[in-house]
Amino acid sequence: MDDPAGALSVVAVHGVGNSFGVDVSGDKKEELRAVRSGVWTRHLAAGLGVAAEHLDVDFAYYADKLLPGIAEQGAGLLDNLEDPLEQDMLTAWSTQLGVPADVAQGHLTVPLRQISAWVAARFDLAEGPLRVFVRLFFREVAAYLRAHDAPPRLAAREEVAARIARRQPRIVMAHSLGSVVAYEALHAHPELRPELFITLGSPLALPRAVFHRLCPTPQGAPRQLYGQRPPGVGRWVNIADPGDPVAVPTRLSRCFEGIALDHTAPIAPFDFHQAKNYLRSAATAATVGPCLGL
Repeated sequence: MDDPAGALSVVAVHGVGNSFGVDVSGDKKEELRAVRSGVWTRHLAAGLGVAAEHLDVDFAYYADKLLPGIAEQGAGLLDNLEDPLEQDMLTAWSTQLGVPADVAQGHLTVPLRQISAWVAARFDLAEGPLRVFVRLFFREVAAYLRAHDAPPRLAAREEVAARIARRQPRIVMAHSLGSVVAYEALHAHPELRPELFITLGSPLALPRAVFHRLCPTPQGAPRQLYGQRPPGVGRWVNIADPGDPVAVPTRLSRCFEGIALDHTAPIAPFDFHQAKNYLRSAATAATVGPCLGL
């Protein structure tokens, strides 16, 4: 195992729901970044069964870059998504999950309550928290993927790339929407050369909503498009809980070339899509452990 002086370097890229707030900047922003780094360190160390001192985790924070691109909606509109792109993404997601058409379509606005109730029943999840999360998820995903040259997308991508360039980590570990941002950042900067790229609970392969909007655009025959491992990445491992409705399809290797391992195993029943559950999982420990000599 590496000694603490040679701790394993990791850059963590967060998913949705991690905004520090509109007015947070400067020292306060760095303080909160350090707190989040500590949280990821604690959960990852617990899963590995090592002391936190063996890990040097930095937190790549990009949520503030997306705030200008998030559509304003009424505070009481928790049951629908008003933005057309958010609606399209929600429909693509529900179609991938197999939500019946009479539930997912046929309204002026996408019926978020009906869709979340159906998904909650299928995955045995609490419907209320799932509905709140889904609304948040598609607002942030749409803010990032609205256009290839949208300022929020470029700013978020460059922020993550700059953090990786500054820290030169052995591992880039990205959760949820963060896997999309990190994937594009590593493609945009092939000089970045992490030994290992780990995606956790990733929606990268979600048709129409994410996959077909990626930059670079997936290539191939119309019915068999493929994305590529970022050129500077030594090894790419994907970890997905089949009970996580965000990580659909679960096996990224069906849509991306160059993935070394596609772990699909139940991680945390009834507590879906939490970064802490992925960080503490046996699959993550098996992937990161060899870098520590475990």
